[in-house]
Amino acid sequence: MKTRSARATLTTLAGVLALLAVPGTAGAEDRHPGPDHGRPGVSEVLYDLGDEAFRPPRSLGYVGDNELNGAVYVPADLAHGRHPLIVIEHGIHATCADADAARDLAAAQEALARDEEAGDTADAEKQQAIIEAAVAALWAWPCAPGTDRIPSHRGYDYLGRDLARRGFVVVSIGTNGINATSAGQADTVYQARAALIERHLVMWRQLALTGGGPLKGRFTDAASGRVSAVDFRGHVDLGDVGLIGHSMGGGAVMQEIDDSNRASWPQGVSIRAAFALAPAQTWDPVTVTKTPFAVMWGTCDVTNGGTYVEQNEGANTVPLHKFTVTGGVHNFYNRQWSPAGGQVMAEDDSVPGSRPGTCQAQFQDAPLPQPDQDELSEAQQRRITQAYAGAFFARHLLGDKRYDRVLRGQARFPGIPDVIDVRFDAGR
Repeated sequence: MKTRSARATLTTLAGVLALLAVPGTAGAEDRHPGPDHGRPGVSEVLYDLGDEAFRPPRSLGYVGDNELNGAVYVPADLAHGRHPLIVIEHGIHATCADADAARDLAAAQEALARDEEAGDTADAEKQQAIIEAAVAALWAWPCAPGTDRIPSHRGYDYLGRDLARRGFVVVSIGTNGINATSAGQADTVYQARAALIERHLVMWRQLALTGGGPLKGRFTDAASGRVSAVDFRGHVDLGDVGLIGHSMGGGAVMQEIDDSNRASWPQGVSIRAAFALAPAQTWDPVTVTKTPFAVMWGTCDVTNGGTYVEQNEGANTVPLHKFTVTGGVHNFYNRQWSPAGGQVMAEDDSVPGSRPGTCQAQFQDAPLPQPDQDELSEAQQRRITQAYAGAFFARHLLGDKRYDRVLRGQARFPGIPDVIDVRFDAGR
């Protein structure tokens, strides 16, 4: 059955609280610990096998290599039962935190604009050379000696910690190497990103089954840097995997769950749900009829969330969700990319509105100029992301039905801004 709502229906606070109190299914409780947002004590550990430890298939045309690293968010009750694994992949962004190059780039871009207006071709060529050198430094891989990597994979720590509090093991992986060595948005880029996800899944399956493989003994505590003795063996369920992708990472997770790609999933791995944050649209249509997925995008985003839901409505046998966030901004999903994080190349990448505190709506069917939207703060957008991603994975990885009305647009979360439009298709 297909249902849609123009705006998530308002309910009373008491009604929503009663809705959220509905217990999950007995079957889900038997398989995994139940979701509990109030769980204390999430820890973060890191692994890093090297900047060039992963070689994308050369058939895809790559000449560079990618890192194999991850930030892992570990629930306090890891030792009790087996926990679903959620893998996060970030999108395209600068790779090296070269502050001098970033300042040179900004200054040269401003000077180039003045030169072009004044018709100063000689200085314009000089500024263009500065821009090219700065871009090369910011998008290098590996980064120059003494220059830190931009840890884009750690920009979803707010989401990883929240999901770990709900009982999931969450790993956010780096894709700096692919970002630096790929050009444009060819399908081969998404295929390379999907292959990277599969490599991590292979390593996690080895670790979960035997305690061995490439990840054995490679974890360090994120706070202290000391070697961590965390033991994942027997406590991570690779038959119950979720994926999250942001931007081009969103396109990658859609590529990974494409019906035609399921045969390439590593042995013993079952991807049961995917959540795409402001995903880039792949050139070729993606057919996903067997894996539940959700798309979230903002009206002030530089992408329109793609047409993944629309492409698959009617053929799907599983639920599809599309969450449109009024005033949402592309970079705000990642703390490393957002202004408040203070990282090199961080910015509010929305189009400013005509009034302070607003941004320009994009991808709407309104005549130009596009209407202003009240821009969400970074904190507001992340609370929305936590709430809907947590509800989605509780439903599709744990079988917890208490959030169904919210996910279908029939209710909303208390304390969350009423800015979510929900498109839902239950499947046939």
